[in-house]
Amino acid sequence: MTSKIHSIVPYGFEGKLVEVEGDMSRGLPVFNIVGMANKTINEAKERVRSAVLNSGFSFPDKKVTINLAPAELLKDGTYLDLPIALSVLLLSGQLIKSDVYERAFVGELSLNGEIKPIRGIINIVETAKKAHLQEIFVPTSNLSQALLVGGITVYGVGSLRELFLILKGQISPVAKTLTRNDVGSILAEPDGPILDHIRGQKMAKRAMEIAIAGHHNILISGPPGAGKTLLAKAAANLLPGLTPEEMIEITKIYSLAGLSTDEVVKARPFRNPHHTASSISIIGGGVGAMPGEISLAHKGILFLDEIPEFPRSVLEALRQPLEDKTIAVSRANHKTIYPADFMLVATMNPCPCGYLGDPTHECKCTETQIQNYRKKISGPLFDRIDMNIEVERVDNEDLRKMPSEKTSEHTVVKNTITEAIKRQRARYGRDGVYNSSLSSFEVSQKLKLDRSAEKLLLQASEKLSLSARSYFKTIKVAQTIADLDQSNLILAKHLAEALTFRRR
Repeated sequence: MTSKIHSIVPYGFEGKLVEVEGDMSRGLPVFNIVGMANKTINEAKERVRSAVLNSGFSFPDKKVTINLAPAELLKDGTYLDLPIALSVLLLSGQLIKSDVYERAFVGELSLNGEIKPIRGIINIVETAKKAHLQEIFVPTSNLSQALLVGGITVYGVGSLRELFLILKGQISPVAKTLTRNDVGSILAEPDGPILDHIRGQKMAKRAMEIAIAGHHNILISGPPGAGKTLLAKAAANLLPGLTPEEMIEITKIYSLAGLSTDEVVKARPFRNPHHTASSISIIGGGVGAMPGEISLAHKGILFLDEIPEFPRSVLEALRQPLEDKTIAVSRANHKTIYPADFMLVATMNPCPCGYLGDPTHECKCTETQIQNYRKKISGPLFDRIDMNIEVERVDNEDLRKMPSEKTSEHTVVKNTITEAIKRQRARYGRDGVYNSSLSSFEVSQKLKLDRSAEKLLLQASEKLSLSARSYFKTIKVAQTIADLDQSNLILAKHLAEALTFRRR
């Protein structure tokens, strides 16, 4: 006697359809699982046996073999516990084929028959939809994330016993589907510092406003205590709200990484890895080629505090994803492409001790130490940073000033950024496209400079020896400034301000 159950496992940023085939024959009582299953799945034999018995069902006292097809696909994780248990119930006659026909099942089983949440549920539901399966049963804890994928009926189940009663028609499940209209743009409430909490630093705040509006990478340099880290954290509260597509993408990545299996991510990510982080943790990889920090920062901010303290190999690994907005993670038995459309916000001191050029503290660094410190950021990496600003220590008088209660600087800047983003969406015809993401060809086609701005750009590119990348990045920053100024043309004043952020 044989059985077949449809299931799905995450595979990189996608998913793979798996058929859980069962066979029962005469012989000594044994329970085998074949089909390139790793140790976690092999251990499912004990979980499934206990779950079946503790749920009030009988386990066949015969030779049971489970095959996970396709056999050449390496399977990992606990996704297949539930379909393996259902296959056993089919083989023993406690379920019939029509109960599971054209349905997909995923979930981890506990010893008492409860169904636990799993990683990568969005990948799984998307794959079921592409395979034209009409229904999928998922753990109840995964239901909120699973519902982000529209066009397929999703059922949440809490135990093997409950699922059995649903399949036999003894209880009625609540079918849930989702359409795009059910999910609107979500704007998270400010959590943490905002611009009103930062004293002084008028130019730095202006630079951050431009960077957020155009999704530009920015490097902030200055002495300790100048407010660099505070400014970067305040930038997270200036980010625009999530669109439905962005919400699905971010939640999908966080679910894959196991950081969120039961909730929808409603705020843009702000990732702040420590400088001791390895290149694999930043870029992605390891067992199963998992997403790294640059993918977890997708559609948000990757904050590298004291960027020269990071290993050079880690910083150089950022060059390709900063340009392509994706990262290809390749391992011996696994290859996948993860999105990595993040905004880089980095800080650094002017020298190892931090007091070079400070009027109140003497710098104790040698010239060699200063040069070695600055050389940790290579020229090619620096060329990929759109904006570079220097901040100075805030005067004590400014520290004592209290913000005005009449107007909120955060609210004013946030509204200005929102309007600038609307102009970009109207210009490019779709969400999620910022000035910074344009190619050099698109810059020439879509962005317009007046004659005075063209003349200034030509003079500046020759005098500053701008590379081709820096040339186009300057135009893109100038376009963002023009959008904040609600101008249809890039004027000379917009370009002049953009050029102030190109100095090293």
